[in-house]
Amino acid sequence: MTDIFQEVSEDMRREKAQKLWAKYGNYVLGGALAVVIGVSGYVAYQHYLKQQAEATGARFQQAIALAQSGKTKEAAAALSTLMKDGTAGYQTLARFRLAAETANDKIEDGIKAYEALAADSSLGPVLQSLAKIRGGYLMVDTASYADLAGKIEPLTAAGEPWRHSAREVLGLSAWKAKDLANASKWYQAVITDKDVPPALRQRAELMLQLIASDQPAKA
Repeated sequence: MTDIFQEVSEDMRREKAQKLWAKYGNYVLGGALAVVIGVSGYVAYQHYLKQQAEATGARFQQAIALAQSGKTKEAAAALSTLMKDGTAGYQTLARFRLAAETANDKIEDGIKAYEALAADSSLGPVLQSLAKIRGGYLMVDTASYADLAGKIEPLTAAGEPWRHSAREVLGLSAWKAKDLANASKWYQAVITDKDVPPALRQRAELMLQLIASDQPAKA
């Protein structure tokens, strides 16, 4: 008797399962298919993005090669195009590189290009600060120390990502203005920061030696 009841129970479960499948099977298959299509679409999209990034990277390198070979107009045109249709990261790289190429041709225009980058909030504070630093290096020969300090000094604070370069900019500006006290202060700030890059430390140490030689002899 037990076997009969088990068989009846199994038949009922089987019949119920068949009815459920008949009613909802298409939804189950549709859902599974949607998952497969979704995963395949995501993988295809990621592959597309990778291809786009690689293609844009190659175009950026070609623009750099043009600039290095002295073909500045062609390089500027290539960079300008990348700024419009390149992937997001390379659009930003192209903007910074074009500013540098512009400065090589005419410093005043390069300064304006970096000022435009520094004013662009879409870049975020780190890249905006970098643009200020790049522009600051260009302004050393033309701007007064006071004017440059007003722009750059906030970037010299501890924890600022470009503080080492900001201090170097102000040290160089002060030295050119024959303000040896401030020049020494900023270069000392460079070499006493444990995180300063070695090359920048070496430049700062050299400048401190030069500043020391410029100091008037004590009576």
